[in-house]
Amino acid sequence: MRLVFMGSPEFSVPVLDALIEAGHEVAAVYCQPPRPAGRGKKDRPTPVHARALELGLEVRHPKSLRNAEAQAEFAGFAPEIAVVVAYGLILPQAILDAPSRGCLNIHASLLPRWRGAAPIHRAVMAGDVETGVCIMQMDAGLDTGAVLLRKSLAIGPDETTGALHDRVSVLGAQAIVEALDRFDSLTPEPQPAEGVSYAEKINKAEARVDWTRPAIEVDRMIRGLSPFPGAWTEIGGERVKLLRSRVVAATAVPGSILPPFTLACGDGGVEITRAQRPGKRAMEQGEFLKGFDLPDRVD
Repeated sequence: MRLVFMGSPEFSVPVLDALIEAGHEVAAVYCQPPRPAGRGKKDRPTPVHARALELGLEVRHPKSLRNAEAQAEFAGFAPEIAVVVAYGLILPQAILDAPSRGCLNIHASLLPRWRGAAPIHRAVMAGDVETGVCIMQMDAGLDTGAVLLRKSLAIGPDETTGALHDRVSVLGAQAIVEALDRFDSLTPEPQPAEGVSYAEKINKAEARVDWTRPAIEVDRMIRGLSPFPGAWTEIGGERVKLLRSRVVAATAVPGSILPPFTLACGDGGVEITRAQRPGKRAMEQGEFLKGFDLPDRVD
């Protein structure tokens, strides 16, 4: 098929590669504009932008798709389908209507659970045992369109958002290729009214650990916010990111630090197995503790 691809972050790159490998014609790639990054604050293209240039594809990165000029340019590519995955802009109706066979979104959850911006984070933080991807026909609502294809996978008991992100990305690439291959035989299924939940964008303010919460909830939070933005706590006057953990038995005042690196919670405790000090790289527990004397409790 003749496609327009719309995506921006690293999550979307395997999908673009899979579409090219499957033989689809990608008429253009749409992504977020380059933004200042790094110490020099030079404009850096998104991962999708960089990969599209490597593949020799047309790239567009408008700040908005709501003006007539941007909409006319999009329609001028004459796509049969627009494939959308973590693009970062809301598509106005004129864009949704432009492809002759519609717009398909790859959503990283089993809809209608976890509609919205951060479905992978929220699934891990909620303790879900299963997630997946849905290939959805896009409409004007927030992830409300009919589902053409769904693929599920189990969430490991120790899995972080970072690890799950990579697995879901690969699954999404496989699913969209299958959906396009079977497009004419797939039946759109409206999403049920029951079971709707929303994955709000992660707010950095929610990343500070409350040690009065049960250990199982704290562990989910640490894994769910790893690697970004990273759950954190103050230890010895430093803001330490907690990146991996496991639930352990512990009986102490919440916030107490027990050897080798266990923090007591409202019920039980979590052993921190990977952490990061300010200005330093992330380290496994043994390396992290070298030269860092832990106090008796968090600040």
